[in-house]
Amino acid sequence: MSDVSPDDTAFVAVPACAEHKGVPETGPRLLVDVSLPSAVLHEASLAHNLGWMQAFCDAHGALLAPHGKTTMAPALFRRQLEEGAWAITLSTAPQCRAAFAHGMTRLLLANQLVGHANMAIVADLLEAGAELWCLVDSPDNARELDAFFAERGLCLPVLIERGVPGGRCGCRSREEVLALAVVVDEATGLELAGVEGYEGLVQAEAGASPEASVAAYAADLVDTLNALQRAGRLAVARPLVTASGSAWHDIVAEVFRDAGLDGQVRRVMRPGCYVTHDHGLYGEAQDRVLERRPALGEGLRPAMEVFAQVQSLPEPGLAIVAMGRRDVGGDRLPRALRRYREGGTADRTLPVEGWRVETLMDQHAFVRMPEGVDEVRVGDIVAFGVSHPCLTFDKWRRLCRVDESLEVVEVLETCF
Repeated sequence: MSDVSPDDTAFVAVPACAEHKGVPETGPRLLVDVSLPSAVLHEASLAHNLGWMQAFCDAHGALLAPHGKTTMAPALFRRQLEEGAWAITLSTAPQCRAAFAHGMTRLLLANQLVGHANMAIVADLLEAGAELWCLVDSPDNARELDAFFAERGLCLPVLIERGVPGGRCGCRSREEVLALAVVVDEATGLELAGVEGYEGLVQAEAGASPEASVAAYAADLVDTLNALQRAGRLAVARPLVTASGSAWHDIVAEVFRDAGLDGQVRRVMRPGCYVTHDHGLYGEAQDRVLERRPALGEGLRPAMEVFAQVQSLPEPGLAIVAMGRRDVGGDRLPRALRRYREGGTADRTLPVEGWRVETLMDQHAFVRMPEGVDEVRVGDIVAFGVSHPCLTFDKWRRLCRVDESLEVVEVLETCF
């Protein structure tokens, strides 16, 4: 059903899905026809987020290459591209292959490409017509890539990653960047196409605010690109400078916009979690964004929830809900948002004030309720908000997109 259009609200039965959890079984109504727990995307919020981030990037003169590893949902990739995204970002060679198989032809592999098996995947994609960039941060990796792709008669565009002390990958100094650029310049199987970074791991320096430290890092990416240009190391007419997760996009976009870059430089933003946003980590990050930039208005809306049923009421004040670590990410515990009777309607909600998820097991959530709560029934359906959507998406092979009446209008497939 992933080809159902966003405006098509007619339910179509899902064939051959008996092996998948959380999908419609007897009809389109989420509160009675879907096997719960189910990962649910609310169309109104989803559409808002897709338009909001694209408009934000457009207003800052940046290209949007959303990080597909968040969802690995081709139907969402297509909607991001239809909204105006320039490319899809991925984290691994198999993810790139999956995206390409579903029609995504411009791919940014925001990671180092290591291992001959992974190189073979990328080489096959290039030969099949993909436009693809990957990262390098060491001469040894660059030489291995050169040997592999030159032997295949290919030239792989690469971006040098600029890292931060104590962070993940990436060259730790400008000198390392320039030395690596020499190795890439001498390679016949590689071409240097720009600079990449990720500001999410920047640590604030003594006396500096996190915002100032992120801005300084983004400015360093621009300065690094300019240094490579002055050294004559860039092999393409339209180089890339790229960064931005979903927490500091405002600062990165502003620095890139105001850096006085040549009009040929492509400024590429790569947020991923914006598409569904969340009720935790990124909700808090957005609060800070809107404090810094009140002109942005409403901002993003949480679009993803997990619906699950009360399975047992074994003692006063305790509900066991049939949802666990196999259904929802556990870096933060989910939040109870609303409750419904099974078979009810979207406009008839029941209270969950004071409900608190204490523990997640494989398939169970221990939910504490305030003293005196007695109207809860086994079978009640609770909508939970999640934190860090990446870690919930990868628990699901099918997700339900629902309209405002909680009717399923599309079942989206993932490719994890």
